Amino acid sequence: MDVFEKKYMVTVGDVDTDRYIKPSVLFDFFQSLTTEHGEDLGVGLDVMLSKGQGWILLRFSVLIERRPRFGDRLTISTWPQGFDRLLCMRNYDVLDDSGALLARACSSWLVLDIEKRRPLRPAALATPMPLNEGRIFLEGGARSLAKHDGLVKTAERTSLYSDIDFNGHVNNARYIQWIQDALPKDFIKNAVKLRIDINYVNEVVLGETVEIYSSSPCPASTLALEGRKVSDRQAAFRAEIKIGG
Repeated sequence: MDVFEKKYMVTVGDVDTDRYIKPSVLFDFFQSLTTEHGEDLGVGLDVMLSKGQGWILLRFSVLIERRPRFGDRLTISTWPQGFDRLLCMRNYDVLDDSGALLARACSSWLVLDIEKRRPLRPAALATPMPLNEGRIFLEGGARSLAKHDGLVKTAERTSLYSDIDFNGHVNNARYIQWIQDALPKDFIKNAVKLRIDINYVNEVVLGETVEIYSSSPCPASTLALEGRKVSDRQAAFRAEIKIGG
């Protein structure tokens, strides 16, 4: 199946006090969809592990044209769409129950040799990925974010049991939750259109503390953020959120 889709309903636990979906919930939806499609394509967790391989998520970009709300019924589709050298590209569409586009997203992945901790070429996959040539996707793909100077510490998180996934490190969607909690009060309140870009730079394991630094919102309502591990001062993630897309 070249394209995989699933229906979701935005429930009470998915929304904020204004009944808009929390961004981290969309990332949870994307993650579960990706996992299910990977199984169907023959590149799921157990198959990859049997070959000493794993998936590493590097970048994720989401453009929300109209933010879903409580009670909305969504159809989310995902599909692989070719390669950029070592990077495997995967795209997503979010539609409402009338078929109108609500959001579009793109992610970039590496195939990892687990023992050597080195990236592999996509050709090393057990099953060739469909290219889905000609399908429309988020323009520009998943963005690579530059390091920002002059950021100010705004939050601190220590990774706990609920943050960690089966790989033994902080789950990619959990970083979005951390970012939400570190935003200035009311920054995304009632925001209907927004863009979120995140780069996953270094893994964070159980018990590690991450300091979150951010810029001040500029007139264009853009905020840059970076999570830095206290243990070695390495960046764990870089992100940018822009109100208005």
